[in-house]
Amino acid sequence: MTVRVVVADDQDLVRTGLVMILGAQPGIEVVGEAADGLAALDLATRLRPDVLLVDIRMPGLDGVEVTRRLAGPDVTDPMAVVVITTFDLDEYVLGSLRAGARGFLLKDAGPELLVQAIHAAASGDALIAPNITRRLLATFADQAPATPVQPVDPLTEREEEVLSLVARGRTNAEIATELFVGLSTVKTHVASLMTKLGARNRVEVAMWAYDTRRVRAD
Repeated sequence: MTVRVVVADDQDLVRTGLVMILGAQPGIEVVGEAADGLAALDLATRLRPDVLLVDIRMPGLDGVEVTRRLAGPDVTDPMAVVVITTFDLDEYVLGSLRAGARGFLLKDAGPELLVQAIHAAASGDALIAPNITRRLLATFADQAPATPVQPVDPLTEREEEVLSLVARGRTNAEIATELFVGLSTVKTHVASLMTKLGARNRVEVAMWAYDTRRVRAD
């Protein structure tokens, strides 16, 4: 299946570079470009790409607001959004994830990680740059309520194992390999976790794991 992507970045050289990298990858098609937040919102709404790759700082609307409008908690049919930025700041990361982003990368992450993030978002996974994953989730946990919300139905032992691996940024395929189970089994457990925790995506599942101290930052 070809993943259709819209790229939004206000810097022409950066946007062109992203388009060239993604366009050269098998299974990815760049279907649109935008140079500001309003154009990104309009283009994504009209084209309904599989993934929107959006810069955090743009004129008109910033990447967080664009993400919120396309993937936020009040959106009926949320879009897969990956946020990319030059700035390794917790408020940007947390703002993006709370707005519904399925991925967060720094612009120096490299082509391989960029492509992985696009495919992960398109398939319902989430990928956050490894160098900031633990720090940002730990920061989120520090800011979370003193008494985290607990699921009505307790997690099973296997769900706890899957939860821990999701929180550490593992993809479904990696979890399947580590636990010696089928990919469909992992997807079933992840779906069950999202239902029990009231999470919209894997990122929120990971946040809950840190929030409840089931997983701790190193």
